[in-house]
Amino acid sequence: MQFCSRNTILMGLMAGSMLCAFAQQAAPPVTAAPLAFKVEWVRPANQEDTKVRYMPVQQNIADPNVIMTFYGKAAKQILTTGAPGSKETPYGVWTGTAEGPFAVTFKLKDRYVDLTGLANIRWFTKTSGFHAIRPVVKLANGNLLVGDLTFESMAKLSLHEFSLLNIRWIKLDPERVVTVPPGPVPGNPNTGIWVTNPDLSKIDEIGFADLIPGSGHGQGGYIQLGGIEVYGKTVAR
Repeated sequence: MQFCSRNTILMGLMAGSMLCAFAQQAAPPVTAAPLAFKVEWVRPANQEDTKVRYMPVQQNIADPNVIMTFYGKAAKQILTTGAPGSKETPYGVWTGTAEGPFAVTFKLKDRYVDLTGLANIRWFTKTSGFHAIRPVVKLANGNLLVGDLTFESMAKLSLHEFSLLNIRWIKLDPERVVTVPPGPVPGNPNTGIWVTNPDLSKIDEIGFADLIPGSGHGQGGYIQLGGIEVYGKTVAR
């Protein structure tokens, strides 16, 4: 009986090891999210004067499949800056002349982006004064949201990489670009300001916001933004 008992235990251990090995082989490898799109700023032919800062237009986006959208009147007061191809002063946009809050977003023409899981965003940013750059998303349901994640007080352009996990979101008024209540939620009328459980699996637009006015030309207060890379699975519209 003792021999049988040991034999049974041994067979059980072997079976467990085989199941464990099979499970490890069957588990799909963890991979980084693919590049969905990137915002690379270029100077079109009608912006040839290098001494002039222009209002950014669609032609400043290298990829014609990436569409730029402005929110707030002040969004059309921001200017291009830097030099295409420069590593020290890369081409991008500068917001010191914006006289109010604004948001600028980007989207693919025919795809949503799933920014759940291992998805992330990379961007080059610089700020001055108390200005802080915040991520903005427009959901498939049309709601425009701004996150509580900020990048601020950076003396030079710096690369930042972040995911949307654990970010809390507040709804934005698309015209005034101010934070507003999310609206009543069935069964819970007192939700406060935060949007609960936003669906980040089908994001229509992705971008940035500055919620305070710029100080004008010079070093008083502004945001400078270079390239943006969005990593996530794309989803058909």
